[in-house]
Amino acid sequence: MLRPWKIEIQLDEKSEKAIYLQIADAIIEDIHSGRLKGGDALPGSRNLATLLQVNRNTVTDALNVLLIEGWLVSKERRGTFVADKLPRLKNPRLVESVAAKSETTEKTYNIRFDDGHPCTKIAPIAELARSYRQIFNRKGRWQMMAYGNEFGDGEFRREIAQMLNHQRHMQVSEKDVCMTRGSQMAMYLIAQCLFRKDDYVMIENPGYKPAWKAFEKAGARLLPVRVDEDGLVIEDVIAHLKSHKKIRAIYTTPHRQYPTTVTLSLQRRLELIKLSNSHGFRIIEDDYDNEFHFGYRPIHPLSGYRELENYVYIGTLSKVVAPALRIGYLVTKDHSLIAEVGALRKIIDVQGDTIMEQAVLQLIKDGTVKRHIKKASLYYKSKRDATALQLAKQLKGKASFTVPEGGLAFWIVPDKKINWPKLAEQMSTKGIQIITPDSFSYEKPVNGIRVGYGALSEEQLKDGIKALAMFL
Repeated sequence: MLRPWKIEIQLDEKSEKAIYLQIADAIIEDIHSGRLKGGDALPGSRNLATLLQVNRNTVTDALNVLLIEGWLVSKERRGTFVADKLPRLKNPRLVESVAAKSETTEKTYNIRFDDGHPCTKIAPIAELARSYRQIFNRKGRWQMMAYGNEFGDGEFRREIAQMLNHQRHMQVSEKDVCMTRGSQMAMYLIAQCLFRKDDYVMIENPGYKPAWKAFEKAGARLLPVRVDEDGLVIEDVIAHLKSHKKIRAIYTTPHRQYPTTVTLSLQRRLELIKLSNSHGFRIIEDDYDNEFHFGYRPIHPLSGYRELENYVYIGTLSKVVAPALRIGYLVTKDHSLIAEVGALRKIIDVQGDTIMEQAVLQLIKDGTVKRHIKKASLYYKSKRDATALQLAKQLKGKASFTVPEGGLAFWIVPDKKINWPKLAEQMSTKGIQIITPDSFSYEKPVNGIRVGYGALSEEQLKDGIKALAMFL
């Protein structure tokens, strides 16, 4: 088959960008320029590696990136071709045409202030693709095609338990772990297994509404607990315990409270554990972004205290690898509860994604995940510092904030009462989307806003914060 594309790729070995990414970006640029068109065939990986004088695996990694992102398609026994439908358009006239059509159907935003999403551009996609290939090249790979365990792959669960024991001061085994498709699935499973109609669950206010909805779906009723600079207010917990008999649990995000980012103080941690033990309610601990910490080390979870008798610990790997990969887990030492969770999981999902778990497990074992967390933490710390500078510059005299020791978002409190629906509409006219306080408030909206910075460029952050300051 003729492959007429003339290769003009200049590689820079001194560049911080990996060689395979340089190759991938050069091919994307040729697609944008029109040198490569939809349906054009690319040289084979061996031929391309020879022409570029690089290792064939480097070319394979570059092609895998382009296949995953949708720039190329692979046709069995024919080769690799430029996709007919590309992931984005660079022709200005085409972009304008598509934008004009979108305005009639859906509002588009140039900047989205989410609640703390990671940057998918730094996700270890190539490494994950390589891990998948290696798994399918293993002997006995046919065994992975059969049904697995409803709790998740046993080896993966052992690795998660070991990580929790070594890094988060917990004392658990794989028998205490159930893998889930993200933390929200873990929340739903626990809610269905733990609550009955008219049971009560205490929640932080402001807090994480998707968890509240899971509890209410199971028939539970919510009891709000205020949050201040030291975390949830223990006096509110005590007041609820005196007023209500059927309190089954409290849901909390003590490491970096969602949405305010404050850390539950040591004194309040110990008080909450004592109350849990003496009154018999369970602590549901959502440790949603433990990995990205910029200080000396993260605070140990409540679930790591040996004194705590009744807990469910919920974590996720989705923020570490990529949000699209739904990998969460729940942990509890209550054997009857974990058995009930597994039985329900088997009804609605049979099992987890065994192949994905094996691929991620390989990345954990070969050190890829550890290296990525280290690299990502430095990246996010730099971006956090840049965001803090912009906030201090633009919001001086208008709002207050605390620089978080980790995570991917700031909590901003305006100096005056804000009409949030109006502000959201004003920001929308600038092509900027914000999350209004009603998204994390119980009944009466709080006067604060959560601003995620992880997925935005520094230029977007600068423009977005400048617009926010204009309307505050």
